[in-house]
Amino acid sequence: MKRKSVGNEQSMCVQPTFLIGTYDEEGNADFAPITWLSVTHNGDCCLLVVSMFGTKKTKMNVRKTGRLSANLVSTDMLPLVDYFGSVSGHKGLKTGMEYGVSEGEIVKVPTLDASRWVYELEVAKTVTCGESDTFFCEIKNVQIDSDIDITDGIDLTCFDPVIYSGHYHSIGRHLGKIGDFL
Repeated sequence: MKRKSVGNEQSMCVQPTFLIGTYDEEGNADFAPITWLSVTHNGDCCLLVVSMFGTKKTKMNVRKTGRLSANLVSTDMLPLVDYFGSVSGHKGLKTGMEYGVSEGEIVKVPTLDASRWVYELEVAKTVTCGESDTFFCEIKNVQIDSDIDITDGIDLTCFDPVIYSGHYHSIGRHLGKIGDFL
């Protein structure tokens, strides 16, 4: 294989797409699409790492409350992602599209009924870098679709997640687990 340089403007960060849910000061649910999520470990437990850029209302809500949900987006939720991503919460409630919302089971956060995997989170630490805030969040609860069995591990194809890398993609098939290819 021969490679070529393409400059430093390209990025190949394959990222799952989540809709981050918060409540504003009036108790209204607000959601924003965020793909900058990862996991780290603090010694006691895993932390979900969520980075948000700019001045979006959802980020301001997280700063104020210290609570959020991360709702994994499946391919059937793409219209909702585009809607939440194109309508500003600063201009009013996002009521131009129908969607179901429930309260988290452990943390007081809005969760999307359509999501097959939902994290309920509390912020443990915030790091600011320029216009980005990175929230290190304790995972207080995970809810998954009751029809999906994860007893033998997580098969992502069952969740049909949207993957983002400049464009939306989906996962087509399960290839195996660690050690299957030795």
